[in-house]
Amino acid sequence: MESGAIIIGKSNMAEWAFSPMHSESSTQGTIRNPYNLDHVPAGSSGGTGASIASNFGVIGLGTDTGNSIRGPSSHNALVGFRTTLGLVSREGIVPLYLRNDVVGPMCRTVEDATKVLEAIAGFDPKDPITNFSKGKIPENYSQFLQKEGLKGTRIGVFRTLSEVNPDPEITALFNQSLKDMQALGAVIIDSVEVENFDSLRRNQWCPVFRQDLEKFLADYVKRDTMKTLEDVIRVGTKSDYAREGLERFRESDLPENMAENCGDPFTDPERIAFREAIEKVMDSLMLDALVYPSWNSKPARIDRFQEEYSGDNSQIIAPHTGNLPLLYRWDSLPAIFPPGYSFLAECGLNRS
Repeated sequence: MESGAIIIGKSNMAEWAFSPMHSESSTQGTIRNPYNLDHVPAGSSGGTGASIASNFGVIGLGTDTGNSIRGPSSHNALVGFRTTLGLVSREGIVPLYLRNDVVGPMCRTVEDATKVLEAIAGFDPKDPITNFSKGKIPENYSQFLQKEGLKGTRIGVFRTLSEVNPDPEITALFNQSLKDMQALGAVIIDSVEVENFDSLRRNQWCPVFRQDLEKFLADYVKRDTMKTLEDVIRVGTKSDYAREGLERFRESDLPENMAENCGDPFTDPERIAFREAIEKVMDSLMLDALVYPSWNSKPARIDRFQEEYSGDNSQIIAPHTGNLPLLYRWDSLPAIFPPGYSFLAECGLNRS
């Protein structure tokens, strides 16, 4: 790569990135969490998360549709950035929902993730949505790695999400982290409510997998025997979960009246309304960030991943608004946070 990175290899992942819960593929089987082999590394880019946590590499890249960077980062004690839509090119990635898909780093430290972001952010004529980032990208992101960076920041606590059936240990760590941020100079506004949040978050997903997949096959595979979703299903899979997902996508077509509203966060009216409602409350309270746990539950056991999965918060806000969330473990921020925490949170930064 032009920036000097050495590509070691590709990692295993959840087939077609269908699952936030676990990572299993037909080629390499099930991925295990390196911190406890009986537990999942979360879904989608789970192999990347497990690989970096296992010290196989320093840098990993994930593609996040709704959870695929933040889930493995949270489960494997990593720093993961789900980048703002339009900040990093999506050209060449295998899509799940391209209107939500982004590329971002997964690393062990904030500094490493920041340096990766510096290398990958920028305009790409092959991805028109990156037009929105023109003139808005700083010369470097490392300038923002400041030891006393929390002083004077205003951080809103979004308990609308953090209080949805949380695990008691997650709640305790989350509340302690708020105290730690306050001790380091942040002003904590507890809590913040977004008007009409429950109604605005609805109907944000569009079943566009077939359209995105078949365009990808036409552009990059270019085989007469591999043109359609039905061709993919014909080839088959060893994963029951992936098989069920492919069948669901075959049966779900995009309604004609939805097509015009299934755009990017800069043109889709429903997505714009959702983002503006959040920005409105952030502006009114002069907030720099909203914080809430990416997951309210601990990593599930592999043999019970479906029963023990109780949902996550990663798929609710950032994928649809296009806003930038930052995911980090507290003990990976030695310049800002004291060591000793492995709790992760997601920060939706106001128009950054």
